[in-house]
Amino acid sequence: MIAGQVRLGRAARLALLLIGVVLGGWSLAVARTTPAYSLAGGFLAAELAGLVAGWSLVGAGLAAWARRPASRFGPLLVASGLVWFLAGWNNPGIGVTMAFTAGLVLHAACPPLVGHAALVYPDGRLQSHLEWVAVAIAYGGAVLALGILPALLFDPAVMGCGQCPANLFGAGDDAASFRALNRAGVWLGLAWTLLLVAVAGWRLLQSTAARRRVTAPVLIPAVVYLSLVAWDFQHALDRGFLSNDAVDRRLWLGQAVALVALAVGVSWEWVRGRRTRSALARLVVELAASPLPGGLGAILADTLDDSSLQLLYPLPDGRRVDARGRPAQPRQEQTVTPLVRGGRPVALLAHRPGLLDDPGLVVEIAATARLALENERLQAQVRAQLEDLRASRTRIVEQGDAERRRLERNLHDGAQQRLVSLALSLRLARLGCETDTDAAALEQAEAEIRQALAELRGLAHGLYPAALTEEGLGAALEALAEQAASPLAVGPLPRERFDPKVEAAAYFVVAEILKRSRPGRA
Repeated sequence: MIAGQVRLGRAARLALLLIGVVLGGWSLAVARTTPAYSLAGGFLAAELAGLVAGWSLVGAGLAAWARRPASRFGPLLVASGLVWFLAGWNNPGIGVTMAFTAGLVLHAACPPLVGHAALVYPDGRLQSHLEWVAVAIAYGGAVLALGILPALLFDPAVMGCGQCPANLFGAGDDAASFRALNRAGVWLGLAWTLLLVAVAGWRLLQSTAARRRVTAPVLIPAVVYLSLVAWDFQHALDRGFLSNDAVDRRLWLGQAVALVALAVGVSWEWVRGRRTRSALARLVVELAASPLPGGLGAILADTLDDSSLQLLYPLPDGRRVDARGRPAQPRQEQTVTPLVRGGRPVALLAHRPGLLDDPGLVVEIAATARLALENERLQAQVRAQLEDLRASRTRIVEQGDAERRRLERNLHDGAQQRLVSLALSLRLARLGCETDTDAAALEQAEAEIRQALAELRGLAHGLYPAALTEEGLGAALEALAEQAASPLAVGPLPRERFDPKVEAAAYFVVAEILKRSRPGRA
């Protein structure tokens, strides 16, 4: 099915290309036959400029359509090129009724199509309600106010155009209403062209610098073209209809040049993409010799001219990590494009919106950087596993320390306190004994309890010294030195507090060293 859709799309584009060639050739022939009614004014250079403008739009639109079949930009640009040729078809010399009627209805339809195409570039969609309103008003003003409504009231034979073909849309011959509708359409035309210029200019101003580099080659020529159209409408305000005097012809020639520049701007995207792919191929080959963690992402960011670009790798558990295996997520303003190989994403590119709208560029990156991507992806997964292992060990140590502190508190607050109370009770009982035998027995029991209490304190201290929790590392080390079997000379110790994990690690390292040291060695 997909292959059939691809073939159908190619056939449709080929048919539109042939239609564009035919329309352009026919428009040139009509202009040469009746130069008085032509916007080119009988000048061959101007006629060729108009022909090149229309064909450039059709060619650039078909190329953009092939690169991005789902985008509206390509079809809109093709339609702009085809309708551009119709501007001169409301001409008595056209000779064909249907063509003459198409010229009456669509002679002003090119500007809204160009404005619409420029505003959807490169994402293929309008981005705000204001843009939707501006485009809708432009289509209504160009096709309805200047096309359909006046055509309904225009009868060429009644209004003195004996050479004109019949008007298939004609439903009456009200000359006064025809003139009033034309005048209103010209005023409205000035309004909607200026609105499109303002919206396109605002799009440029509010875009980021990176986004502006992508859209400016298309938006700026479109703004120039629409500004010249607005100038033409302003020139027509006094007479109340569009015509082809000397000023109109010069403005029309300027419009043709602006449209050629717009088509060149569209082509520049393809050239830039080719250059990017070539540069990417060279850099990836260089990187493959000795890749560094994160090196591929830095190269892609530099090659694609996007300093915010991030290269992320998906893990089997659903997490995303960077080349060093650290958890990473795209920023809120970024677009995420998967680099797919074998039906599965091997990496994710987080980048500025619109950077990788060309599917061919995405495929090229995945193919060219395949080995480097696979290498860095595997290293990222290994580093992520090491990070998980370190985190697991840290959690185990923290849990062990917490459990030792709990046991130490329980021993201190529970068993030790009971033993102290028992020893005190025995002492009081011994003082009250009447016989020496009983007193000696109680004294022996008290000594046993004191011995048990000392051993219990030693055990609690070995679990987690209370001095370490309450007073810090310095005090805990001093207490440790006092309990050592061999005399220890203790140097200056820090009195400030550190992170509890650092203090615990330092204390137990010293304790383990003392435990393993032989008697007599410091």
